[in-house]
Order: sequence, then C-alpha cells, then structure tokens
Amino acid sequence: MAKKKVSKKPQIKICAAAWTLTNYPSADKQWSMDRKVKAAKDAGFVGFSAGAQPEIAEACAKHGMQLVGGVDVATVDEAGPKLEAFKAAGAKHINIQLCDHDTEIRKAVPVARAVMQAGKELRLMPAIEWHRDTCTETPEKGLALAEQYEKRYKEKLRTNFDHSHPAIIKQLRPNTFWERIAEYRLDLLQMSEMIHFRTFTGSHCQTPVTNGRGKLDGDFVSWRDNFLKHALYNWVQGQRGAKELWAVVELGPLGSGYALECFPDVWKDAIVARGEIEKAFKGALRKAGK
Repeated sequence: MAKKKVSKKPQIKICAAAWTLTNYPSADKQWSMDRKVKAAKDAGFVGFSAGAQPEIAEACAKHGMQLVGGVDVATVDEAGPKLEAFKAAGAKHINIQLCDHDTEIRKAVPVARAVMQAGKELRLMPAIEWHRDTCTETPEKGLALAEQYEKRYKEKLRTNFDHSHPAIIKQLRPNTFWERIAEYRLDLLQMSEMIHFRTFTGSHCQTPVTNGRGKLDGDFVSWRDNFLKHALYNWVQGQRGAKELWAVVELGPLGSGYALECFPDVWKDAIVARGEIEKAFKGALRKAGK
C-alpha cells in the first residue's frame, strides 16, 4: 500500500464552536451533543471547540473530530487540574481565558506561567486568549501581559488572538483593520497555532456572514478583504514547514449578546464562513509561494 502523502505546507484546521450551537435549532428542541458534532463534521469542519465534558469527548471520538478546548483559569492552582481534564478528553489545543478584568498584570503573569508549565508537562498547547472580561480585555493589557511574561521567563507567551475585541475597543475603520491590528505583536500571531475568527466592524463584535438569502453580507466581505486575508497571509509568510493553525469560527448564538434577533441563522452562517476562510487560506498560500 502506498504511503499517505504528508503535506509540507502550512495547514489550516477549521473548527466549529459548540457555543454557536447553543439551543440550536431552538431551546425546546435542542440537538444532542452527538448530533451537533456530527453536523459539524458533515459541514466540513475538522475540529470542535468545547469543554471537556465526557459527552463531548465521546462525540468527538465517535465522529473523528479533534476536540479543541476552552476554559477559564483564574488561579495558579486551577491550571493543572483544568488542563488534565482536557488531556483526558483528547484535546491538544486549549483556549485559556485568563483571570478577570480587574486582575493586575503582575498577578496574572504567574497564572499564565502555571498554565504554560502545565501544558508542557501534559504535552498540551494552551494559549492565552485576548478577550474582554479577562486580564487581556484591552490591547494594552494583552501587550503588557505578553511583555512582562517574556521579560520574567525569557520566552514568548503563546497567544490566541480574537481580534474582534481590540477592533471594537479601538473602533477601527475597515480600511485600517489590518494596519492597526498588525501593531499587536505580529510575532506572536505568527508563532500561534490557534486563532478565533469572528466577523467584526469597528463598532460591532459580531456581524452576519450572509444576508440570509444566499449572498455574503457586505460587512463580512469588508472583514474578509480588510482583515482575514491579511491575517492569514502574514501567518503563512511566517511559517517554515507544515505548521498547523487551528482556527475556530467563533460566532455567538442568539441570546449571547453577540448575535442579534435580526441576524440570519448563525450556524448556517458559520458553515459559510468556514468555506470563505478555507478559500482565503489557499489564496494566502499562493501569495506567499508556499
């Protein structure tokens, strides 16, 4: 039997978020976790971003989906046990929302270190997310955490960027999306192996992907052309070999504060976004000559 050809190019692994499927298709008739994971598989996703609960781990194993974890870590003591749960569930990459909005950076740095040390011991790849209501809720705090961590421990902090958060905090305009966002430690973006992609404007942390009638929403096109394509090209350009980028389509459901009542079906939008991200990544590979 011929050996399976192994790609030497950078790769993208696009993941669905369990969050998107909260109360889907309705609170009264919500799909089981098994059905949600199967739906993600059938839609072309290769990973499923969720917690470490047994039913999630079982569904991912059953359908051949890679579990990508997500959890809050507020103290040094929480780091090890929470990552161990994801190890047992079969995850490798874990998104970490670190501490609280009012945690001083000097106090958050040791917690970030505990997360990274636990990840090293367990052979996992945790990454600290830039996210509101955590110690990285503003770009300044996120940058300060990375800088103080690097200064104290002589190594860079593995980071998961969700650029929708700094974009609305700074109220960026579409023509400056990438120019401004590239200021936020391009080196950390290029070394990252996890990223969250959510459509945004400078005033809205989530916008529709489609118009609900089969066409792409204008704000999505603006996000794709002014941010997504640039982000993927710059990530690809910084790679040597077949490094993987685990990209979560991070669309919030109705009732989350992200999707509004006027939005089209958010899960169907996530499926469309998956295809557009995949096409943009292929374009980035061509542009970078990979």
